[in-house]
Amino acid sequence: MNKDSKIYIAGHTGLVGSALYRKLEAEGYANLITRTHAELDLERQADVDGFFEKEKPGYVFLAAAKVGGIWANKTYPAEFIYNNLVIQTNVIHSAWKLGAKRLLFLGSSCIYPRECHQPMREEYFLSGPLEVTNEPYAVAKIAGVEMCQSYNRQYGTDFVSVMPTNLYGPNDNFDLETSHVLAALIRKFRLAKLAVLGDWESIQKDEAHYGPIPDDVLASLASISELHGHGSSVPSAYGLVSSQAQPAVVLWGSGRPRREFLHVDDLADGCIFLMSQEEKKLRSLLTADRLPLINIGWGKDISIEELAILIKKTVGFDGEIIFDTTKPDGSPQKLLDVARMAELGWKAKISLKEGIKRTCGWYLENSTNS
Repeated sequence: MNKDSKIYIAGHTGLVGSALYRKLEAEGYANLITRTHAELDLERQADVDGFFEKEKPGYVFLAAAKVGGIWANKTYPAEFIYNNLVIQTNVIHSAWKLGAKRLLFLGSSCIYPRECHQPMREEYFLSGPLEVTNEPYAVAKIAGVEMCQSYNRQYGTDFVSVMPTNLYGPNDNFDLETSHVLAALIRKFRLAKLAVLGDWESIQKDEAHYGPIPDDVLASLASISELHGHGSSVPSAYGLVSSQAQPAVVLWGSGRPRREFLHVDDLADGCIFLMSQEEKKLRSLLTADRLPLINIGWGKDISIEELAILIKKTVGFDGEIIFDTTKPDGSPQKLLDVARMAELGWKAKISLKEGIKRTCGWYLENSTNS
C-alpha cells in the first residue's frame, strides 16, 4: 500500500472508520475515498457495484457495520444480523469482482465462544457456543470471516479479517441505550458529576448532543442533585423522575466480568500496519489451512468494577457505584491472544489510563460545544 494508493474506507464516519481516516491522512495517504450513507447505500448491491466500477479502489477497509452493547443487541437482533450480513456481503463481493488488491474486514472478538479458553487465540474460532446476548451480531461477523476465506481460496484474493477487542476513543457512540460499556460509563459519571453541581443546563446540552437519558438514569441524577441541595433547580422537563431513587451511579451486572480495551487509534495503526505488509508476509496469514484471521488487542484485561472506578476518578465524580445484579453480565472474560501481531512486529501503545483521559477530554469538548 503506497502513499498514492486508492483507498476506500467504508464506514468512515464511525468510531473505527474515522480513526482509520485520521491515521491514513496523517501518514500522507492522499487518495482516500469515502461515501456517507446518503451518498452510497451499502445494503444495495447494484449501488455498491456501481461505486467500485467508478472508483476502482485498490485497497478497502471494511469498517461499516451496525454495532451496539448488550441492550441494543437484545432489542434489535434482526437488524444486527441483517444489516451486517448485507453490508459486508455487498462490499466483499464487489471488491473481488472489480479487482481490489486487498481488503481488510473488521470483525469482533464476540465471534469467539462464550466459554472460550483465555486468552483467546485465533484457532479457537468456532470451537464452542457463542454468548447469547450478542449472537446475531457474532454470526454475521463469523460469516464475514468465512466469506474472506472462501474468496481467498477460490479466487486467490488477499482478504484478511481483523478481530479487535473492545474499542473506545473519539467518535464513540455515547447513547446510553446502544453504546458499549466504556463509553456508557464515561457518560454516566459525567452526568452524575453535573448533577452534583446542579448543572441541569449542561445535562440538557449533553442530552441534545449524545441522545436521550433513560428514566432510571434521570431518577438517579435528580436524587444526586437533591442530596447536594439543588432539588429546586431540576427542570420541569424532567418532572417524571423520582426523588426516591438511589443517589448513585447504577451499572448493569455484577462488575466481575473482565474485559480488554483498545484505543481506536491503536487499532487504526494496527490495521494500516497489516495492509502495508509485503505480499509474502500477508499471504502467510491467508494460507488454505488457516482462517484469514488476526487478533488486535492490548493483551491485558480489567474487571468492569475496576474500569468503573478508574473512569469515576478520571471524570471526577465523588460518589457511590451500585451494580444491578438483576441485569446480565455477558461473557465472564474476553481477552485476546495478540501473539500473531507481536510476531509481525506490532503492539499497541496507548495505555488504558491515558486512553480514557483522552476520550473523556474529547467527550467533554464535544458536549460543551454542542
